Amino acid sequence: MSSHTKNVQQVVDRESFSAAMPVSRETLDRLAAYESCLRKWQRSINLVSANTLDALWGRHFFDSAQLLPLLPERLTRLVDLGSGGGFPGVVLAILLADRDVEIHLVDSDRRKATFLREALRQSGARAQVHTCRIEELDAAALGPVDAVTARACAPLVQLLDWAAPFFTPQTIGLFLKGQGVGDELTTAHKCWTFSAEEIPSRSDPAGTIVKLQGLARGNT
Repeated sequence: MSSHTKNVQQVVDRESFSAAMPVSRETLDRLAAYESCLRKWQRSINLVSANTLDALWGRHFFDSAQLLPLLPERLTRLVDLGSGGGFPGVVLAILLADRDVEIHLVDSDRRKATFLREALRQSGARAQVHTCRIEELDAAALGPVDAVTARACAPLVQLLDWAAPFFTPQTIGLFLKGQGVGDELTTAHKCWTFSAEEIPSRSDPAGTIVKLQGLARGNT
């Protein structure tokens, strides 16, 4: 068994999520409210793959939540690109609900943006939802961004093109990736300069979190 496989924690429900990611009862209640909202909206909007609907707590909630300890300690502003069904953006908004953090969720699909607002309302989490293409969001108007997150949004080379306007020298990117991440990093390095750490996923034996810093256009 590889060390990566050993790193994976089995999360199947609220209780095992709590064991893997110790959070308050209120936070678990917020996640449960999000689950109820997602299941209701899934009937009319494809928010997650149908075969993962019964694995929400592990495949989606824990997969997103594992980013929490990787975020900057002094986090004030986070941007989640291509938020879709709310992963990882809404989960992080729930986990950070008691902290003074400004969270921005970006998705161009109006129905998904409407869902995101309702999921936030029902869970009691706070975030601003931007219904626009990522490249249309005025990064300068937001102010300095401490962290940029994304999950299943686009190949890394395209993702960095969208993320770059939000990056300062202090910004970190946390991007949830699956198989082929090595090839994506190789391709991205042809267009971009950055330092990247590949962190094994705690939820998926084939998954990797790319923690990226120092993003600049052009290679060395």
